[in-house]
Amino acid sequence: MQPAKQTIDHLATLNAAQRLAAEYGAPTSDKSFTSGPLLVIAGAGTGKTMTLAHRVAHLLISGVSPERILLLTFSRRASQEMTRRVEAIVREAAKHVASVALPSGGLPWSGTFHSIANRLLRRFAHNLGLDPGFSVLDRGDAADMMDVVRHELKLTRTARRFPKKDTCLAIYSRCVNTQQTLAETLSVSYPWCADWSDELAELFKHYVLRKQVSQALDYDDLLIYWNHLVAEAEFAEQIGASFEHILVDEYQDTNRVQAQILNALKPDGSGVTVVGDDAQSIYSFRAAEVENILGFPDQYMPSAQLVTLEQNYRSTQAILDSANCLIAESERQYRKNLYSERRDGGKPCYVTVEDGDAEAEFVVESILKNRETGMQLKDQAVLFRGAHHSDRLELELVRRNIPYVKYGGLKFLEAAHVKDLLSALKWAENPKNEIAAFRVLKLLPGMGPANAARCFEHLVVGDYLFASLSEFRAPSAASGSWPAFCDLMMSLSAAGGSGHGWQSQLGEARRWYQPHLERLYDGLDTREADLEQLEQISGRYPSRERFLTELTLDPPSAASDLAGDPLLDEDYLILSTVHSAKGQEWESVFVLNVSDGSFPSEFSVDKPQMVEEERRLLYVAMTRAKQSLSLISPLRYHVTQQRRNGDKHVYGARSRFMTDALLATMAKQFEGRPEAAEGQLKRRSDRKIDVGARMRDMW
Repeated sequence: MQPAKQTIDHLATLNAAQRLAAEYGAPTSDKSFTSGPLLVIAGAGTGKTMTLAHRVAHLLISGVSPERILLLTFSRRASQEMTRRVEAIVREAAKHVASVALPSGGLPWSGTFHSIANRLLRRFAHNLGLDPGFSVLDRGDAADMMDVVRHELKLTRTARRFPKKDTCLAIYSRCVNTQQTLAETLSVSYPWCADWSDELAELFKHYVLRKQVSQALDYDDLLIYWNHLVAEAEFAEQIGASFEHILVDEYQDTNRVQAQILNALKPDGSGVTVVGDDAQSIYSFRAAEVENILGFPDQYMPSAQLVTLEQNYRSTQAILDSANCLIAESERQYRKNLYSERRDGGKPCYVTVEDGDAEAEFVVESILKNRETGMQLKDQAVLFRGAHHSDRLELELVRRNIPYVKYGGLKFLEAAHVKDLLSALKWAENPKNEIAAFRVLKLLPGMGPANAARCFEHLVVGDYLFASLSEFRAPSAASGSWPAFCDLMMSLSAAGGSGHGWQSQLGEARRWYQPHLERLYDGLDTREADLEQLEQISGRYPSRERFLTELTLDPPSAASDLAGDPLLDEDYLILSTVHSAKGQEWESVFVLNVSDGSFPSEFSVDKPQMVEEERRLLYVAMTRAKQSLSLISPLRYHVTQQRRNGDKHVYGARSRFMTDALLATMAKQFEGRPEAAEGQLKRRSDRKIDVGARMRDMW
């Protein structure tokens, strides 16, 4: 006879506030679990991921079926990490509790907003006038389609320069995600494009029509279509009822459309848990709406349960004292006071330097000094407001032969050779995908835009059957390559996109692409390694559609992200924009250019709500540090996009965020002329910036 299993407290590792969030609600008589709406305000470094994972695990252990849990995140990695943690918690509990069983399929409805939308839209495609095999356009493909429509409407031949394709796409994206009118969007965010309002409206109308004809959705469409679907009570009830619990990570990063979807699925808030931190809402440029989290409790009657996590497990108390002081100045927020049991380490440093060169020298010397004490380069990070702020530092790092990785550069799937290869599969998956077709066709010699358009029209007449390509008269330069190309497309189309062994299609496409790669590009070794890596990871996906869609929705930053290996074998320093650094942590953090015009940005100073977001941005930068933190302020620095008769260097004004109260929590260090530094500290942050003139000069 086997000994009976002993009970175990699967929430024992949580502190009191975390536990309150994880177990909120009550079991039901049918071995399930019910709860009202729950808002968890998780301060920086307070164990947000662990708390949310334990709540999901608690639901499973309480009897909720995995298929009845919808877990929404903002990245594929976050979803995978959450699922891994949940499985580990349940697996450990199952060792001790006979009634607990580890779900064999994991969490089938765990994923990003866009990936879940993609799955649901394919399921309800016939209700939305979509082909279930619709294509998903990445940002580059969407911009290319916008550009095609611009040319067709002759907007590229206007007397005054019409906005470029990327700007047009950004305006369109902001309109649909903020649900503002075009006039409002142009007035608030793109005033230099306001004169083109009528033309842009016509462009967007034809852009939408072009996507519909091509059976293609762009990144924003996934949410828009989902929102339209659940705006109908019948579908909202059907989808909402299929999930007992809906949990949303990083709720402060949601836009209005995402909040509406959540509210449509669970209008009474039953089973809804959202986790986030209003103090880390920094993505308004992506249409994130901080009011979603600030107003969440008041959406329901009675008001949602609020749990605040304040115990920080990352930083020293000295760093938290400074961060708390900074964010306390914000007017509208959930008040919190982060605290830590770590009492080691000194105060954060506010460092004044002479100019950009001195700033770079100070950072490098400090990094090397830390390295001498045993701190690895990769345990240190340099953060900045804009990517160009690290230019001088990068030159100094190269001169000193210090390896580094910078986040915010060209993404892996934006590389031309990767897009080339994937376009062949995308066209085979959806023959109506005009953008993929044009990219593949133009790889062939002599196949310019006109011939590519002629070929695509031939395919349309041929009812989108790739067999009809063999009847097309290719230009003489492409005649030698044409039969092999026709064979490739017919083979990819006939093979289908699912079933065992679909991944061999990538190898087939690579073999066809190889001579074109050699003809079109240099640096073949690196490019071939990227394509080989792409082929290897395709084995993780059950179908061609899942492979193409999931890479599009959550693209890796580099080929190494696909492989799961470090980008470099040796030690290296981290350089990153603050926006890219959110969610990360390092032992030592240096923040560049902490002056008015950078923190806050010169383009935000006339908008109070944007100044508050800039405060939150600096707060995020500061709370990335575990052991040491340095905020660096140059007395003189270069300003780009000034008027031609203006001085290229200005004397920096002390950031309005660096109040006397905040400076009192920090150690002040001067790397330059002491008298100049003292003057800078006393100077009021009242420098006038003619943003309007600079923006006009840009165009």
